[in-house]
Amino acid sequence: MTRITGQLPDSLLNLLRNGCPALLLTIGDDGFPATAYTWIVALTPTTIRFGADHGSATLANLEREQRASLQIIAPGNLIFLVKGSASQLKAQIEATPFKMAMMALEVREVKDQSWPGVSVQPLGYEWPLEQREAMVAMETAVYNEMREWNA
Repeated sequence: MTRITGQLPDSLLNLLRNGCPALLLTIGDDGFPATAYTWIVALTPTTIRFGADHGSATLANLEREQRASLQIIAPGNLIFLVKGSASQLKAQIEATPFKMAMMALEVREVKDQSWPGVSVQPLGYEWPLEQREAMVAMETAVYNEMREWNA
């Protein structure tokens, strides 16, 4: 049963304040969907911040089309597709050792895609054991920077 709203419901906003991974869907230059895995944070019910790698087709798609969707699959059977308009907030997220822009999605439509009685496994990164501590620290720093950055 799909429910559609124009802003993030409280259950999703509360989750996204801490940050989580999501699938970023953009429109490729061939007209087909393109998908990338990214980090997201929300501070308000109408805006989500996310990362997009420099030099990637994803960032080129966002610059060309300014439209994107975020597929969120999180603990507690939170399954949402969020559509909106994307824009760059900051050219470089400092917390990453690679070049990644901080972007914003202005929420236009939120679809609750959960099914009563069905649960899914949340999206999440599984870091190699020898890199886990450093990567989790970097991921936490990215979420913090996304939350704390002001224009």
